Amino acid sequence: MNTFFERLENFSEKDTRVRAVLRRSLAFEPGEYPPAFPYVEPFLSDQLGPWNRKMYYLMAGLWASHWREGRTGAPMKIGKACALYQSRGGGSKSTESRFIALLDADDKQLPHRLRRMVSLLKEQPLDFEALLKDTLWWNDDHKSTQMSWARDYYRNLEKEMAAQQIPESEEKSR
Repeated sequence: MNTFFERLENFSEKDTRVRAVLRRSLAFEPGEYPPAFPYVEPFLSDQLGPWNRKMYYLMAGLWASHWREGRTGAPMKIGKACALYQSRGGGSKSTESRFIALLDADDKQLPHRLRRMVSLLKEQPLDFEALLKDTLWWNDDHKSTQMSWARDYYRNLEKEMAAQQIPESEEKSR
């Protein structure tokens, strides 16, 4: 079975305007831009609640804005992508502040903060399937998505920083 994003990819291979329409949808509240309806509605179940519907539209727009021809590398979860961005010199301490603000976002703030973060990570191959799945559970009382993203971020940041320290210490000993 094709995933939602594979189907969007198939649509966009036939007509590149699909990505343009979905990118444009990000200027509106998720699910409120009628030109995007033909690309998302066929894949939504009648049983989906308003939150889930909004997240499908948001993810479709984010996928389109993040799409790059010939992107290489395995798609990664957002926590790991943020950690790599910060540790590899692409980000400053403000990356962590933005990440924490994203984790703290309520359902009204999430679309805006997620748009900004995905834009910041434009060079990282993101796992949009995981991102969609995670955001569907954003309002969970246990904050399982936020906790998972935080674990991914801090564990990967620690690994990256430790890996960068090894070459520096080797150079000092020479």
